[in-house]
Amino acid sequence: MKPPTASLHRCGKNYMSSLPPMPPGGNFPIPAESNDPLLAFQCVPAIRPYLAEDTSAAVLIDSAIVYYEIANARTIYLDSGPVSEDELEVNINLDGNTLGTATIPLNATAYEIPFSLQGIQPQTSPYNLSCEATYNSMGQTPQAFSATASLYVLPNPPSGAVTKMDYRSGALLARPATGGSGNFEPVFPIGFYTQFDGHLSTDLSLVDELKAQGFTIIHPVPTFSNMTAFLDVVDRMQEVGLYLMYDMRLTYMNSSSVTEQVNALKHRPNLLLWYTADEPDGTSDPLSATINAYDLIHDLDGYHPVSLVLNCQDYYWTNYTAGADIVMQDTYMIGNNVSFSSEWDTVCTPDYGDCGCDNCVSIPAGDSQAVPPNSTLPPGPVPANSGIGSYFNIADRVSSFKNRLEVMGWQRTKAVWTVPQAFGESQYWTRLPTGEEWVVQSIMGINHGALGVVPWVDPTSDDIKASASAFAKSLPNITPFLFDAQSALSRTNYVVGGIDVATWTNGLRTLVLAANTNYVNETFSWNEIGRTGVGLTVVFRSGSLETTSDGFTLGPVSSGALVLSG
Repeated sequence: MKPPTASLHRCGKNYMSSLPPMPPGGNFPIPAESNDPLLAFQCVPAIRPYLAEDTSAAVLIDSAIVYYEIANARTIYLDSGPVSEDELEVNINLDGNTLGTATIPLNATAYEIPFSLQGIQPQTSPYNLSCEATYNSMGQTPQAFSATASLYVLPNPPSGAVTKMDYRSGALLARPATGGSGNFEPVFPIGFYTQFDGHLSTDLSLVDELKAQGFTIIHPVPTFSNMTAFLDVVDRMQEVGLYLMYDMRLTYMNSSSVTEQVNALKHRPNLLLWYTADEPDGTSDPLSATINAYDLIHDLDGYHPVSLVLNCQDYYWTNYTAGADIVMQDTYMIGNNVSFSSEWDTVCTPDYGDCGCDNCVSIPAGDSQAVPPNSTLPPGPVPANSGIGSYFNIADRVSSFKNRLEVMGWQRTKAVWTVPQAFGESQYWTRLPTGEEWVVQSIMGINHGALGVVPWVDPTSDDIKASASAFAKSLPNITPFLFDAQSALSRTNYVVGGIDVATWTNGLRTLVLAANTNYVNETFSWNEIGRTGVGLTVVFRSGSLETTSDGFTLGPVSSGALVLSG
């Protein structure tokens, strides 16, 4: 989170009352519709990177039939029968040698074709995979489709410091943060942006406390004025088993500084990932800044993914996202007026103003159930543009990021994380969220595809920290559903009343993750998801959660994670 700088623009918009509205430009282009079916044929390795120690690998094939002109989508002349019965003949080649072949269905998602890494020499530069597909339709000349992908097979690093991305689910895979022996396992990153100077730097016991509270990462926020203290913190994080998300926000456009920092830290066993730009779209950083930093970091390291956070709803999203493996969103809509700027005394529209939540919408007119009890809204019906931000801004932001990744052909190679609001009583935000409101924010992000939760900012309130800790400790019962290759593909979303629900199914077990966005009780029926409630286990609750054989009831801004078996 950054306030407006000396610039007169935020997300490309004028925000001072002395200046007129100005269309910011930079909008993500809506893909053109197609009257004819298109095959969006894509391939990627299942893992990035593979290492010299790995012996087997796989390629993932997507063969979606679409009616929009998205990345690598080409016209396909289909037979008259059901698409579900049609198939592609696929060949995977490397330098003219066939690695694998398969017959796969149309509309396949992450279809896995295994191959051996034997004979593929590790190197720091990627190999270029060629994926060829043939569709044989009745009475038609065979149709050919192709795609390419980068295959990374890297030498084993001397330190063993590696974070892999599992492109089947978007999960990060890492060995134990302690540096001890162990297999690569999925890591769900949950932990705060944490002020370093004046906080972490002064009390090493905070690291132990955060570990005990169930968090998996710490994201120290620069400046790091005392590097001895910083390295002491990182050492202690390794000792207790916490991963590091290393922040270069202040220097990411300085190649000499980035080089120095990456070389100093890339061998740390508990380094999980790099973080470069903090809201570069908000401050209109050069459009090439993030990709320049990304390319430099991968030249220097290549063993850890790169992340950044975007502040704007839609401002040169493609340019900034190109420089990340993980793109985060920070929609802050609690305690501020999302329609009228209390800081700048202007309205906020797609062309004007800064309300601390770019292009966020108010709760629907008349929706009194979504009004917080501490609201200053005058008595009477809720008006349009009331300024009370809807929690569905978070769902929309994460979903839009996911949709844009698909349009760009990046849906496998980049992941989305969410940044819940854990601050207030400053600038636009008159109050902090409650602990229960913090959980609603986090679940809204996860329900719509976020695979990491990194709140801004610690120190925070005891209420938020307690709720975040309880949620973090529940994640071992939740993340197996999020990171399993099959159940990750099964995510289904529902909205019933004010309850946002997502489900993931793994065999006979289904995870139900639910958040009540209203400030009144709301009830959800098992009939909505075609289940009976048999074999119910509550693995997490925030606020009030009551279950019956017919469904469950959540109290005001309450949440729950439930597992159905059988």
